Amino acid sequence: MIDILLTLSLILFGIAIFITFIRIILGPSFSDRVIAMDVIGVNLLSAIAILSILFNTKAFLEVILVLGILAFISTIAFSKFIERGYIIERKRD
Repeated sequence: MIDILLTLSLILFGIAIFITFIRIILGPSFSDRVIAMDVIGVNLLSAIAILSILFNTKAFLEVILVLGILAFISTIAFSKFIERGYIIERKRD
């Protein structure tokens, strides 16, 4: 029974990722696209966690950790780019 529910949740996460991907393509502003990429990252992390439960392994937990850190850093970088126009400030002589 739990395998059926986990498989159904994987299908629903796949549909959510697809709908969010459409938001990335059609998004009216750059901010909407950044938020949509962050949502895809969270949904991907959740789908990998469900796969880890289905396969009864802990091997995917490190992947979840690395992807979570990368998604967070990329969201912060895009936010700084939207706010300032650049990500890393350099001194010019």
